[in-house]
Parts: sequence; structure tokens; C-alpha cells
Amino acid sequence: MTASTLFEPEAPAAPTPTAGPRPLVIGLDMALGTSGIAGPGWTDTIRTGNLRGEERLRFITDTATSFYRNADFVAIEGAAFSHAKQIGHDEMSGLRWMIRCDLWSRGIPFAVITPDSRTIYATGKARWKDEQGRKLTPKQVKGMVRDETAARYGISLTGTTRYDETDAYVLMAMAMDWLGHSLAEVPKTHARALKGVPWPTEPVAVAA
Repeated sequence: MTASTLFEPEAPAAPTPTAGPRPLVIGLDMALGTSGIAGPGWTDTIRTGNLRGEERLRFITDTATSFYRNADFVAIEGAAFSHAKQIGHDEMSGLRWMIRCDLWSRGIPFAVITPDSRTIYATGKARWKDEQGRKLTPKQVKGMVRDETAARYGISLTGTTRYDETDAYVLMAMAMDWLGHSLAEVPKTHARALKGVPWPTEPVAVAA
């Protein structure tokens, strides 16, 4: 098995753990078909069905807003640049920026977390191989993320949207950890992923 490498710049130091009120953090794994949404102890989805174009983007944004409008912090999954030529890339990029602009206009701090950082936080590495040295497929790695999340947080997700919901949960858990309110003990091999995230440099206010 090969070691993982983070390419993002080192992030600001995490806030000191506090005994104050726990922040409301929402994780968003946005997609044009099914988006995963998560908060501490729960997950949900946004499904667009037959919607397309501007109508689809507006529906996703409006629905996502209903989950995060009162949040103290939001963690968003960023682009997988290795898939830059995939169909829908331009529309997907537009969706992420619509969400970011809406959060900015509401004064809700957020962080964009790469898929590799999310996988490292969940499993310890971004790239995995089997016992024969063969690289695991993206679906197999997603299965590992799901299994590790179930074991660590007690969130056992099934069905066709299990990976979307799991990814959102890991993003949320990363933000909770960075804010000093870790949901579970995370090994250092996994927690190192936090250093590669461009967290906000301004203090995050938590509603009482």
C-alpha cells in the first residue's frame, strides 16, 4: 500500500476545544442528481428527478438552503479535478459556486474540502490497493468510507444514496473536529487530512 499525499496548502490551526455550545454544522455533498446532506446524528438527500438546467440548479440550491440557513458552519465537497472532463462538469461547478455565494451572502462561514481529504479523514489514505497490489476502484473506496463511517459514528447507511449521505457525514465530522467538537476519536493518520483544508481564518461564531 502506498502513502497518500495532500497537495493543498497547510490550513490555519484548529480552534481550541471548548465547553461552550456545540455548533450547528452541515455537510454538503452536492451533485446534479442526488446530493447528500448531513448533520450530527442524521443524514438526508436532495433528489432532482427529471429537472434540468437552471430549474435543476435553483431547486438544489433552494432545498439545500432549507438545511443550512441556520447553520454556524458548512462543509462542502470540492471538485474531483481528475474528472474535469466529465459530462456536466460546467453545471456542477456552477452549482458549487451558487451554494458558496449564498452562504457568503448569509454570512455563514464554510470550507471546501477535496474528495481526497475526505477519504483520508475516513480511512487514513486517499489511494488503496488490495492484497495483490491492484488499485481499488472508486466504488470500492467509497465502500470503505461508508464502512469506516458506520464503525466510527454509528451511522450505518444503506440504499442507493448511501455513498452520497456518507460523504456528507464525513465532511460534517471533519468540520466538527476542526471546530473543537469532534464526534469521535480519529487516528492521527486520518486526522492529518484536516491540515490540508483551507479553513476560514476568521473566528467562527456559534449561536447560543
